[in-house]
Amino acid sequence: MSLCQIALDKTRLPLVAALAAATVVLGCGGGSDAPSGGTGTVRVSLTDAPACGYDEVNVTVSKVRIHRSEGATQDDGSWSEIDVAPSRRIDLLALQNGVVESLGDVRLEAGRYSQIRLVLEPNGAGAPANSIVLTGDPGKAEIPLRTPSAQQSGLKLVHGFEVAAGETMDLVLDFDACRSVVKAGNSGNYNLKPVISVIPIAAAGKLAIDGSIADGADAVVTAQGNDAHGYPVVLRATTAGPGGEFTLSPLPAAESGVYTLVVAKPGRATTVVKGVPATAGAITTLPTIDLGPVADTTTVEGVVSVPSSVAEGVARVRAIREVAGLRLEVASSSAVTEGPYSMGLPVAPVRAADYAAGTLAFEDASSVGEPAVYELEAVLQDSGLPPQRATVALDGSAVVTRDFDFPLP
Repeated sequence: MSLCQIALDKTRLPLVAALAAATVVLGCGGGSDAPSGGTGTVRVSLTDAPACGYDEVNVTVSKVRIHRSEGATQDDGSWSEIDVAPSRRIDLLALQNGVVESLGDVRLEAGRYSQIRLVLEPNGAGAPANSIVLTGDPGKAEIPLRTPSAQQSGLKLVHGFEVAAGETMDLVLDFDACRSVVKAGNSGNYNLKPVISVIPIAAAGKLAIDGSIADGADAVVTAQGNDAHGYPVVLRATTAGPGGEFTLSPLPAAESGVYTLVVAKPGRATTVVKGVPATAGAITTLPTIDLGPVADTTTVEGVVSVPSSVAEGVARVRAIREVAGLRLEVASSSAVTEGPYSMGLPVAPVRAADYAAGTLAFEDASSVGEPAVYELEAVLQDSGLPPQRATVALDGSAVVTRDFDFPLP
């Protein structure tokens, strides 16, 4: 097996600086089916979305592997490799608001590549290589993350991208900690089931949106689109800083060319900004977002039941609300193998505004006093089973219960 390796020093920078940083590059041969047409460079970085219920989510990365074929196994030849030496322990929750962790770069023959593998170190007898710290734990105890056996060959990411001769392709791996850390029932164990998206940075530059939220410290900000069935897709997410500042970067390209921003903070009404544009190589800066008044919250909770025939099924429940004909995700639960879920949902109307370069003019999307209608959607990841959905109308009750029972496949 012929591998090309390069060792890189640690670089943690805002994305603009990270993409401009110079690194050492070594030559590397591509696969036997590679066309002869010069070489280009692939530069790989890691970033994260907000985590729910964790103060730290630590993973230890040892290498990144790249192959032309999406079906290539670990023992096939013609892998190219970025060697992260020494292996690097990264707190994913530090990688928000446009901050990325540079993992290195590698020179490849020009052409199309279809598979990336992120290789993690296994937990050993000492301090865990991969771990979490629960929110609110005064002792900050590290709980080992049980990682899949596939970590030995790398976490497989199938995403096609082109390497052009003489150019650099930047790839950002967006590690969704909230969906990747799975509570294993009532066992007290936590499993790592990585949910990672690959965001290519266009030659013209990254897409980015930033701004600030009045009284918005720790608010969760998401940039959303909709799938072919009209259901929301969270394209990028972050947690606002102590002063309410936020950056959504890099953004995956939206088919419509615009994004819907959803701002959620416990005890406040959901706030929405529609039609936010983003242009490659520039940053769209929003006017200050006002969260508005304090809102009553209802706890929606229940139990997710998973068929025993679905091995290690991972369930997640999210709350969807419709605003001006758009379905938007306003909250989601932690991932669980099965068992209880819980989330707090505001009873107040959603406050919405159309994007404007000046002041944002927010209005209530429904009448004050009307029940807040949510669609709950339970998804069993990688099972092939359709989502389970239920509608709830919240009128101020403290707790509402909705259970989900997935049928046998």
